[in-house]
Amino acid sequence: MRIAKEDVPVRIDAPGAIARQKTDFGDVTGYGKMGAEYFSFGAGTDITELLHGLENDSCQSPHWGYVVSGEITAIYTDGEEETSRSGDLFYWPPGHSVRAEADTDIVMFSPEHEHGEVIDHIRRQVSG
Repeated sequence: MRIAKEDVPVRIDAPGAIARQKTDFGDVTGYGKMGAEYFSFGAGTDITELLHGLENDSCQSPHWGYVVSGEITAIYTDGEEETSRSGDLFYWPPGHSVRAEADTDIVMFSPEHEHGEVIDHIRRQVSG
């Protein structure tokens, strides 16, 4: 799920402050501790090959995040693709990979345990 800033409902509009809120933006029930992460991807980076060996050869951690700059595409195991751009909020459920369409910086919030396993797997793949 991606949502542009303009599509997030304004809840407070006061002099000097505007607050927007999107409710029902994923469920963290049962995940425990969350991690906060910064990721930078170079244009054309596709992590699909690095996920081989995980369940369904995909990331099995959900992520909630914000695209600081650039453009990134989530590729889901059902073949659907969804592109998030600079300024967008996103939610990626388990069962995805990502490809950077441009130099991209994102901030993500992910369950520590689930995403830790994926990061450890990728580190092993990279170190060969």
